[in-house]
Amino acid sequence: MADRLPMTLRAYRRAMSAATPLANLWLKRRLRRGKEVAERLGERHGQPSLSRPDGPLVWLHGASVGELMAVVPLIQRLRSQDVRVLVTSGTVTSAKVVQDRLPDDVLHQFIPLDAPRFVGRFLNHWRPDLGLFIEQDLWPNLIQAAARRRIPLVLINARMSEQSFKGWRSLKRTAKALLGNFDLCLAQSTLDGERFSQLGMKSVHITGNLKLDVPAPPADPAALAAMGQAIMDRQILVAASTHPGEEDAIIEAHRRARKTRPRLLTIIAPRHPERGAEILSRAVAAGSRGMLRSRGVMPDVRTDLYVADTIGELGLFYRIAHLVFMGGSIVEHGGQNPIEAAKLGKPILHGPNVWNFADIYAALDAARGAEEVENIGHLAMRIGDFMKDAAARKAAGEAAMRTVERLGGALDRTFSELEPYLLQLRLGYQAADA
Repeated sequence: MADRLPMTLRAYRRAMSAATPLANLWLKRRLRRGKEVAERLGERHGQPSLSRPDGPLVWLHGASVGELMAVVPLIQRLRSQDVRVLVTSGTVTSAKVVQDRLPDDVLHQFIPLDAPRFVGRFLNHWRPDLGLFIEQDLWPNLIQAAARRRIPLVLINARMSEQSFKGWRSLKRTAKALLGNFDLCLAQSTLDGERFSQLGMKSVHITGNLKLDVPAPPADPAALAAMGQAIMDRQILVAASTHPGEEDAIIEAHRRARKTRPRLLTIIAPRHPERGAEILSRAVAAGSRGMLRSRGVMPDVRTDLYVADTIGELGLFYRIAHLVFMGGSIVEHGGQNPIEAAKLGKPILHGPNVWNFADIYAALDAARGAEEVENIGHLAMRIGDFMKDAAARKAAGEAAMRTVERLGGALDRTFSELEPYLLQLRLGYQAADA
C-alpha cells in the first residue's frame, strides 16, 4: 500500500519518522507555554493513561473546543446505544470541556503526535471499532494506519473552506489518497459536500451543521447573579472569541461609542484566554480602565473594558449581553461560531471575513439577526444605534434565535447515517460472545 501512495504522503511519513527524536523538545516547549499537561505528555507519544474498556468502542477526534462542543449531543446519543466512547483532541482547553460537559464514562486522551511509532502505540492499545473525525482535522499517518487496521472511518460535520479547498486542489492526488480512507463523509452543506467529492471522497451525504443542535451554553447561577449585581443596569457589549488584531478595533470602537453611551461596558472574551494580560495592557495604553476576570475581580462603575480571560464562561457573558460582536471576522480568520449567541437571542455584529460559517452568517444576516460592519467607525455607530434602541435589539435577537432553530436537525440526520455502523458493532460483539 505504501508504494502506491503519492510522493507527498511518503515524504510526510519519512519526515515525521525522522522527527520522532525531537518530539520531547517540542512538547517541553509547548508545556512551558501552557499548551500541554505535564502528567499527560505520554499520551502525545501514544502511551495510554487509561485502560481500554471491554466491548464496542467508538473513537471521536476533534481538534479543539469548538469541534468537541458540536458533538456533545451526538456523544450522549452514542452512549445510549451501549457503546463506550473515546474522545481525542489536541488542546488543554478541549480536555477541560470533556471533563466538564460530558458523562464521566466518556474517555479522553490527547491525540498522539502524527509519527508512525506514536500512532501505532495508540491504535494498538485502543483498538477502536469506529473512528469519527470531526470537521477537517486530518492527520495523514493516523488516518492511514487506522485504515490499514480496517477501522471504519467517517468524517462528520465535515466542512471545507474555500482557502482549504484551493490548497487541497493543488495536491489533488494527495487529497484523494488521504480522503479515500474514509467510508463516508457527512458534510455541513451542499457546497462542502461538492468540494469533498471533487477531492476524491467516495461517499458524501449532506447532514447539516451539528453546532446548530447544541444546546445554548450553560452559566453558573451563582456567577450569573454576582455578575448581574456588579454590572447593575449598564449596557453590555460582548466581543466574543477575538483574535490578535481585533482587540484594538474593539477598544477604539468602545471609546467612540461611549461618547453617546457613557455607561457602556465592553467585555472582551479572547479566543485564547492566555492573551488576557496583553489585551488589558493594550486597553490601558489606549486610556481605558480595564480589569482581568482571571484575577478574581468584578467590573465596577468605573470599568470600561473587562477582559474575560477564563475558560467555559461564554454562556455567562452572552446572557448579560445586550449586543454581541463575533471575533475572527475582522482579521482574516474566517469568523467564529455565532450559533451560541443566536440561541440565547442576542443580536450579532461581525466583520466581513466569515467564510468558516458562511451559510450560517448569510442566513442570520438575511433574517436581520446579524449584521456585517465594514470598519471601526461603522462598528462604533452600530453599537451606539443598538444600545439606544431596545426594540431593535429585541427584534434582531429573536430573528437570530428563530434562524438557528429553523436550520437545526443535523443531529438526527447524522445519527441516522451512523446507525448501520453501530448495529454492525453490536452484532459483531454479540457473535464473539456467543
